Amino acid sequence: MNMHPIDWLIPTGIVILLLLICWGASKLTRSVADFLAANRMAGRYLLCIGQGATGLGAISIVAMFEKYYQAGFAAYWWAQMLVPIMLVIALSGFVTYRYRATRALTMAQFFEMRYSPRFRVFAGVLAWLSGILNYGIFPAVSARFLIHFSGLPDQVQWFGVTISTLALVMAVLLGIALAMAMLGGQISIMITDMLQGQFVNLGLLLILGILFWHMSWSDVLDGLRMAPIGESRINPSKQENVADFNVWFFIMMAILQVYAFKSWQGSQGYNAAARSPHEARMAGILGEFRALVTTMVMLLVPIMIFAYMHLPQFAGEAAQIQSQLASIGDAQIQKQMLVPMALGQILPVGVMGVFAAVIIMSAISTDNTYLHSWGSIFIQDVVLPLRKNRPLSPRLHMWLLRLSILGVSAFAFTWSLLFPLEEYIYMYFQITGAIFMGGAGAVILGGLYWKRGTAGGAWAAMITGSTLAVSSIALRNVVWPRFLSDWREASPEYWLWEHLPETFPFNGMQMAFAASCAAVLAYVTTSLLSKTPPADMDKLLHRGKYAIDNDHEHHAASSAKHRDFWRRIGVSDEFTSGDRVIYILKLCWALFFFLVFLLGTIFNAIWPIPDRVWEQWWGFMVGLSLTAAVITVVWFLWGGFRDLSVLVKQLRITVRDAADNGSVPVTERAQITANERDRRA
Repeated sequence: MNMHPIDWLIPTGIVILLLLICWGASKLTRSVADFLAANRMAGRYLLCIGQGATGLGAISIVAMFEKYYQAGFAAYWWAQMLVPIMLVIALSGFVTYRYRATRALTMAQFFEMRYSPRFRVFAGVLAWLSGILNYGIFPAVSARFLIHFSGLPDQVQWFGVTISTLALVMAVLLGIALAMAMLGGQISIMITDMLQGQFVNLGLLLILGILFWHMSWSDVLDGLRMAPIGESRINPSKQENVADFNVWFFIMMAILQVYAFKSWQGSQGYNAAARSPHEARMAGILGEFRALVTTMVMLLVPIMIFAYMHLPQFAGEAAQIQSQLASIGDAQIQKQMLVPMALGQILPVGVMGVFAAVIIMSAISTDNTYLHSWGSIFIQDVVLPLRKNRPLSPRLHMWLLRLSILGVSAFAFTWSLLFPLEEYIYMYFQITGAIFMGGAGAVILGGLYWKRGTAGGAWAAMITGSTLAVSSIALRNVVWPRFLSDWREASPEYWLWEHLPETFPFNGMQMAFAASCAAVLAYVTTSLLSKTPPADMDKLLHRGKYAIDNDHEHHAASSAKHRDFWRRIGVSDEFTSGDRVIYILKLCWALFFFLVFLLGTIFNAIWPIPDRVWEQWWGFMVGLSLTAAVITVVWFLWGGFRDLSVLVKQLRITVRDAADNGSVPVTERAQITANERDRRA
């Protein structure tokens, strides 16, 4: 066992403290809207930090460690092509602003408002199925991460009974997350996620400092230079032998980032929880600053471990790590656990406990949010619409939500024990997510931004996208392996077998991209062929005569000239002076790195940049980013606790609306009825 008893006291104490806070926060939950979306009272920092903690689950840490260990700084370089896309998305409030303006508590509720009740149920089933399959591997990966990092044995004896350590650790982590999700719903989740996010940022900075104390920057570069030919971790133009995380991976990811933005419903409670559409937009703008710490740590730790495993002065320690990895039978799990096991050899007593707490906090913050999301979606978008006009009492409604959350946790525990993950985590994410997102991207973008989009188009897109995604899962994991096995056995002398790859030639990212393209074509074609009148977008988005005063604030610039300038760059009257400063900082920071990427890529294509220059750039980038990261940690500590104070005060005095439970009133279904007639025709 790598961990000292002192190390175990750190995460244990933090978990107990979080559960006590969660118990206190649960007393603020008094309605269905509280349970689902904190009654739409969350400020920007609370949203930003909470969603960041949710996104940085233990499984995400493993996936990023896996990616950057395989591709190094070069993978980070190609990821910069996403910068202008994410910049436009964040600054414009793309999808985020309009979705919050609909006041829907779930995405499928928006689908009912925009398309039809039946489509809501269909989309809800797909979202729930896609979500629980995608989430199904989370507990196992998180538990393996903790087991191999801490050096726990594969089995333990409990009163003479042999129990799998994997099952035991999964049960503990899921049990903690389940308690948080069931006690107070989104309120307790958001408060504890914010606190966990703050701790994780501080803990990651400490761990990075320990690694830099252990080896110098020149040591890191020396280790990276030992990468095989064609697999450079420094020079992005020397990666011809990197099959999965290459430039084409990031090109497809860039397109899918736009297409599928906000379509994934793993954090649907956060999507609806903002105090106003503008607060939701500002949370997105702040996201990159909040992520500076985690981005740098997730990049640097696997890169430093790669150097550690290849430097001659650490050869003895590297051999010991390789010996431990060899005891793991599955080759893919060996790749996933290399970095955690190496950290277990490097970090000292006390810091080991801090990193164990980071793993546990990251796992719990993702688990509680995902349990809440998928459990809520099943009740809100499948059970509730099928009841039609038979409302539930708030108490019964919340208990059904809790039982559904319990069911999701039971499925995830079972699936994690039984399902063998035989490919990169990111590839599994992409293809299981495409079951819903393959068609949902077209349905969401068309519903929010195109008044000609119809229910028929929505059905066509969702069916096309999900069918292709499910078919590709079967093809990759069942049909292709069975085909090769059976036919090779039947006719082993056939010349074709030598030319067919052992695995299906297209990975999960490529199949998800194809499904999304087909769904867009189906949505647009079917909608254009329809005779349904355009949707009333003002009513959907609560604009004009349908506007809700509490959802909008106005802070006009000092003169008409200034207002014109700000509006040209995308700043509305809802921005305060401080908001404008944040906006400009975000713009300048992102454009600087993108311009470096653009000019560097062009220059490198004409006159290849030597590795020495690349090394100097990575040193500058790391230094600048870490300096900014330290500043933002202090900034977000203040902002997070300020928003937390405001949330608690508002929840204590606000009068709840029992009718605000995710149902769509009959009076709002005029457009829905017309679209439903079109679909049936």
